Amino acid sequence: MAQGQVHSVLFEGSEVYDYGGQENLQFYTTSYGDPSNSYTTNPQTYYPSQTQSYPPPTPHSSGFHHDGSTGSFWSAFGTGGFADEPPLLEELGINFDHIKTKSLAVLNPLKSVDKNIMDDTDLAGPLLFCLIFGVCLLLTGKIHFGYIYGVALLGWFSIYMILDLMSESGVDGYRTASVLGYCLLPLVLLSCVGVMVPLSGPFGLIASALAISWCTYSSSTMFVTVLQMSEQRILVAYPVGMLYVCFALMTIF
Repeated sequence: MAQGQVHSVLFEGSEVYDYGGQENLQFYTTSYGDPSNSYTTNPQTYYPSQTQSYPPPTPHSSGFHHDGSTGSFWSAFGTGGFADEPPLLEELGINFDHIKTKSLAVLNPLKSVDKNIMDDTDLAGPLLFCLIFGVCLLLTGKIHFGYIYGVALLGWFSIYMILDLMSESGVDGYRTASVLGYCLLPLVLLSCVGVMVPLSGPFGLIASALAISWCTYSSSTMFVTVLQMSEQRILVAYPVGMLYVCFALMTIF
């Protein structure tokens, strides 16, 4: 067989492929081994420097705040470094300033109540007071969590229906629950006293009567102020007082 010709052994036939001989072969020349090559003389041009500077992280990058410090556990309750972003507790409807303001209004029933005090109908304070009330009863050996939330739910629904029928403009269910829950604070304080002092004697009866009167007066004041029902205060105070009597019975017995 002539030089430069290859016979196919994979297929039958007499096909002969001619590559044109060695004179048509071409080779690629490189300058890799040339000492004058810039990649050989200066390896930094091929391999980047390890001390290359990177741009500083922006304030909006993950884990960084406006002051440049990394986040922590308490940063979850803050703004997280984003501009004009409300705190997490505010997004959940928990405002400690409002809870403090409404609690002070209940503890000082002789002070005039602002008619806009219940515009923010949060339920964080009432739920917190119910939890504290149940824990204090638990410390005295009374497991009444189910009774507390059951009586609260039944009493809220009943008073809501009564006030909705009596009021000309109607009443919101969240606002009713908020007023009833915040005005439970005197009975919560009484349950805290019951952890240290027994309330089954005459002292407990007198203290319970004062706490019931306190709760009833505060809640009825808020209801008649917000709903503008000053002429129907006694009709409002009676069912509310019956509700707080149930909570007082849990505290004494």
